[in-house]
Amino acid sequence: MATTKKLGVWMDYSSARIMEFSENTHEIETIESKFKSKLKSKERGEKHLHLIADQCKADYFKKITSIISKYDKVLLFGPTDAKKELFNKLSEDHRFVKIRIYLKQTGKMTLNQRNRYLFNYFSSPLYR
Repeated sequence: MATTKKLGVWMDYSSARIMEFSENTHEIETIESKFKSKLKSKERGEKHLHLIADQCKADYFKKITSIISKYDKVLLFGPTDAKKELFNKLSEDHRFVKIRIYLKQTGKMTLNQRNRYLFNYFSSPLYR
C-alpha cells in the first residue's frame, strides 16, 4: 500500500506556510503575496488597485495550487477567509477531485504551534 502524502497550508492573504506531515513535521516553503510590494505603484486609482489585488491573489493561489497538486490530503488552516477562497478555486478544478482537502479556522500561530496542530490533526484516527 502506498504512503499517503499529507500537507498542511497555514495561510492568510499575505503569506502561506507550507508544511509537510511526517514524523518530524516541518515547514518546507513560505509563499508571500506580492500585493504590498505592488502597492508602491504610482497609479492609485481604485480600479487599478482592484486589478492589482486580483492579479496578485491569482498568482499567490497559483503558486500554492502547484504545490498542493503533489499531495493526497491537504489541510488548509488559518485566521482569514483566504483558505475558503482557495478551496473554492480548487473545487472548480477537475485536477483536484482525488485530493482530500480539509478546512479549519485557526488564529495566528507560531511555527511550533502550526507544526503541532498539523501533527495532531493528521495523527487523529479520523484523518489517517
